[in-house]
Amino acid sequence: MSLSAIVKQATSNATKSSGSKLRLRKAPLVLTPSAVDRLKKLTKEDEPRFLRVGVKSKGCSGNSYMLEFTNKKDRFDEVVQQDGVTVLVDSKALLTVLGSEMDYVEDKLSSQFVFHNPNVKEVCGCGASFTTSS
Repeated sequence: MSLSAIVKQATSNATKSSGSKLRLRKAPLVLTPSAVDRLKKLTKEDEPRFLRVGVKSKGCSGNSYMLEFTNKKDRFDEVVQQDGVTVLVDSKALLTVLGSEMDYVEDKLSSQFVFHNPNVKEVCGCGASFTTSS
């Protein structure tokens, strides 16, 4: 499935309210096939485990992504289910990561989850932190 097809599928979740027109809802986070495969390998256990994505005030540009595994959903977490994996987005990070794509990248020296975030305005020189305001 192409990336554009994944985005279309994720953003075509529509909600109806009585008397109102159909509204499209933008997906908080879209996972690439590489990210889905890696998460399936990392969460393969008897009890359910979820990856929670958050943002912390940290680094030279102001924010950095925080990833942690958890066994439970917090009250206000946004649930992203795609291709058999579940990712939780911390409610405090929702506006920051809204519309982002999460990928998993491997090269000779490292392997990591990478975010392609349309909300980012500036990134620090090392790429570890970002800012969403100008």
